[in-house]
Amino acid sequence: MKVESWLFGTGIFFFFPVAIVYGWLTHWSEWVGIMGIFLLGGLAGMIGSYLGVTSRRVGARPEDREDAEVHEGAGEQGHFSPWSWWPIVLGASAATALLGVAIGWWITLVGAGIGIVALVGWVFEYSRGDHAH
Repeated sequence: MKVESWLFGTGIFFFFPVAIVYGWLTHWSEWVGIMGIFLLGGLAGMIGSYLGVTSRRVGARPEDREDAEVHEGAGEQGHFSPWSWWPIVLGASAATALLGVAIGWWITLVGAGIGIVALVGWVFEYSRGDHAH
């Protein structure tokens, strides 16, 4: 993860000067873009620092070594739920909530309610039913 942490960590040194140049070019009158670019630099720094701490804890992966073989990265990569319908429901609720911003605020409340139900269902998917542990 050293490459990933370096890649995201250098975002601080890119986005902060870009935000200052952007502010100078707009005569410091367009604050949404300036703050957005500053926040983007902060986000890149947070992700880079998280990946740096995780790389120290996990150790070198096969992707980090020059002499690694392809078969060293084989095996289980994580736990995924290919049969889960909750992400689709959560995406539809987000679309409904954003549609409510354009049409009417009451639709946003409906989308938020469905989103809460979908999020709880996705989180507790393995706590009940056929896949309970």
